[in-house]
Amino acid sequence: MATVDLKDVRKVYGGRIEAVKGVSIAIPDGSMCVLVGPSGCGKSTLLRMIAGLEEITEGTVSIGGEVVNKKGPAERDIAMVFQNYALYPHMKVYDNMAYGLRNRGMARDEIDRRVREAAATLGLAEFLERKPRELSGGQRQRVAMGRAIVRSPKAFLFDEPLSNLDAKLRGQMRIEIKNLQKSLGVTSVYVTHDQVEAMTLADTLVVMNQGLAEQIDTPMAIYERPASVFVAGFIGSPAMNLLAATGGEPGKGLKLAGGAVVKPRDTVLPEAGREVLLGVRPEHMTLVSDRNNADIELKVTAVETLGADTLAHGHPVAGDLRSGELIARLPGSVHVADDDVLPLAIQPGMAHIFDAASGRRI
Repeated sequence: MATVDLKDVRKVYGGRIEAVKGVSIAIPDGSMCVLVGPSGCGKSTLLRMIAGLEEITEGTVSIGGEVVNKKGPAERDIAMVFQNYALYPHMKVYDNMAYGLRNRGMARDEIDRRVREAAATLGLAEFLERKPRELSGGQRQRVAMGRAIVRSPKAFLFDEPLSNLDAKLRGQMRIEIKNLQKSLGVTSVYVTHDQVEAMTLADTLVVMNQGLAEQIDTPMAIYERPASVFVAGFIGSPAMNLLAATGGEPGKGLKLAGGAVVKPRDTVLPEAGREVLLGVRPEHMTLVSDRNNADIELKVTAVETLGADTLAHGHPVAGDLRSGELIARLPGSVHVADDDVLPLAIQPGMAHIFDAASGRRI
């Protein structure tokens, strides 16, 4: 086990394409750090630099306090789990898991002990004599993780390992990976574009955007106080609602583009005339019976009934939406129909205000 530290890491291709733009992350020993972001944001490039599969243009990568920039992948004492499993099809499960240890010249008894212990931990003991083609996708991914576990590395690196699994199996494997990582206590770096995986697995969450670490914090801290419009829109499902507004007179709230005035409670308001974006998550909007107590009135254009929840889509009766539509997450017991006008209040302390020009939180 070891810490993993990145200091001002950059990756430039061809002398001009900057894929990673000076990222610094300190990953404590035994913790899980998740890199999340859209395709092309630099998260996989960053992981490959930690692994030694990509040369670092500038900055340092340290594992266990040792700078490893000049070390090859085999010298870094890390283990990677890929989305395509990378199993040898002609080998049995036992041999797939034992292969790396045999190459290192480990004693046969020790190899056997490690493989069988890992197989028992992963629920693979009864499959050791099978070949990969005889296993399900989830079982193959367990074999790939078992091959990493038997090496007892300083760190695990996961490159979108669940992408090839169906939704139900992904949910099961998320829990298994989380429990396994906690029980082993091995420092782990996990790359995904799936925010549910990111939120559920991470001790430290890194939201990547165009080669930059847009925000680094715990998952709940990022959800509750997104640092920018990008983070607010990427973390949370459905995405945060964003309404164009300007600062109003002291005590009078924010003025929406359509003329309505919103008074988000327990929120520091910008100065008069400043152009801002008012962010409100769908789950932080409450249906009220008295329109005088409403912050926003929603004209419903579509309804999604999800059982426990109902998503009401539409547009504000007054106001300009940056996000294209307004979504309110309401209890499933609430009956909503197209063309309804819903008086909604923003829950106290749950409004977010961003500068319209920079997109940064105010």
